[in-house]
Amino acid sequence: MDWSLALASQGIEVTIDFQESGLGWVLLVSTEQQAAAVATIRQYRLENRRWALRQQWREWGVTFHWGVLAWCWVMIAMHWLAEAGGGNLEAVGAMSHTVPATGEWWRLFTATMLHADVGHLAANVSTGIVVLGLAMGRYGAGWALLTTLLAGGIGNLAGLGFHAAPYRGLGASGVVMGALGLLAVQSLALWRHPLAARRSWLTGVLAGGLLFVLLGLSPRSDVVAHTGGFFGGLGLGVLLNLLPERYGGGTRADRLAGATAIVLVAICWALALSRGSA
Repeated sequence: MDWSLALASQGIEVTIDFQESGLGWVLLVSTEQQAAAVATIRQYRLENRRWALRQQWREWGVTFHWGVLAWCWVMIAMHWLAEAGGGNLEAVGAMSHTVPATGEWWRLFTATMLHADVGHLAANVSTGIVVLGLAMGRYGAGWALLTTLLAGGIGNLAGLGFHAAPYRGLGASGVVMGALGLLAVQSLALWRHPLAARRSWLTGVLAGGLLFVLLGLSPRSDVVAHTGGFFGGLGLGVLLNLLPERYGGGTRADRLAGATAIVLVAICWALALSRGSA
């Protein structure tokens, strides 16, 4: 199919055919255009002899991980608990400008599990189910959960540094933007093939940046937290792509990363609730 497209781009009429005599799939061109067709195919192969992207995609693929549904249900359950508690969870878990004075560092992470209203929740869950599901499929569920949680914390830390007091922040948008950052640099896995890596990496980062502009720069949202989460995801994604394959998705290291994320969330909420009841 690639050769047929190359020929068609040069105005050479071509037909893809299957020869049962043993040749398999072939290209049929007129006798008058045979020499030009051969020359075009040779030039196409010459220009693309080091282009290894297709082979690499077959190796690590693009997979959607349905485990992201568990994350979605946790977000929904946390919002329901927050509503049922009359705002108590928001009081102890939302991001606040008082964190440096009180030392309540856990708010960097607990805030990523709270939402202002149903609309806010729906926006983050509907986007997160796509980008986080793809990130989980690409890097492994555990690594994706841990790194996007850290990216969300980085986004809240950025909000703390750039927003004037009083400041209050909450929402999983930093986590979602972190997942988008992970996807933007996923092509770094091709670093062993310099030509393919350069092309695909630049394309991936550009596409991720455009999606970030579309999804993360709404004037009605916390642009600072979104930006921090996105760039946090970019940086953490670079590190994940440098990991040896024995530590990648589906390995013991991946499961350990997922367990670390769960333990971190549990510790943060335990500290938040104990401080709230004190």
